[in-house]
Amino acid sequence: MIASIAHSMPKQRVAMIVIAGLLLAFGTVRSAHAMHISEGFLPPTWAVLWFIAVIPFFLWGLRAIAKQVNRSPQSKITLGMSGAYSFVLSGLKLPSVTGSCSHPTGIALGAILFGPTTMVVLGTIVLLFQAIVLAHGGLTTLGANVFSMAVIGPFVAYGVFKACRGFGLAWAVFLAAALADWATYIVTAGQLALAWPAATGGILESFIKFLGIFSITQIPLAVAEGILTVIVFNLLLQHSREVLVEQGIISDESPEPATGPTAATS
Repeated sequence: MIASIAHSMPKQRVAMIVIAGLLLAFGTVRSAHAMHISEGFLPPTWAVLWFIAVIPFFLWGLRAIAKQVNRSPQSKITLGMSGAYSFVLSGLKLPSVTGSCSHPTGIALGAILFGPTTMVVLGTIVLLFQAIVLAHGGLTTLGANVFSMAVIGPFVAYGVFKACRGFGLAWAVFLAAALADWATYIVTAGQLALAWPAATGGILESFIKFLGIFSITQIPLAVAEGILTVIVFNLLLQHSREVLVEQGIISDESPEPATGPTAATS
């Protein structure tokens, strides 16, 4: 009966429902700890500098989204899905260090589908909403959090996906998601080190300390995020193939098997 219902529904709607189910399942984990760099944790000078640093990327992203929507109005659904995916995954938090925590980012999917600049805007909206409504992160530290997760992360994800495309679609998606996650936390560790250098050893000593503590939780989290992103991408490949063809990610002539990190579970 379920199969017949799914068969009668548009493919894109089926994909959205399945992905929403995954997001709801993973999104039930709650935590009382602040995510990313929390409110007031950065000195005012650094907080302002990070805001200035993200402005050109945000404006670039607005222009990219406008072009995408004008070219393909139906892509609004997938754009919204990409933002929702990032919102839910980045809400899965594990305490890591004072003033911050570790969590997946969810930015790779949108970066792969629509390019890194689009994800800058979506990531900013995600972080702003979480700071205001959920008290995760902060308004004064929004610029720093956007730079690490919504600027560096998407560009790394997009670059890795393009560079690793020859290894196979699934591996490219997996590596893009995992390495973008790690890159986000390398930058976050650097931001904290710049703001709070160690009394002995200075910025480098502080960077190594923050990075070392982050790595305890972030390495397995990044691997898990990579696998989950491949699963979600496979759902799009199966049920919303036209989206991937339209974005030039795959060819419509020859379907590519989704083999790789999730092969053992498929």
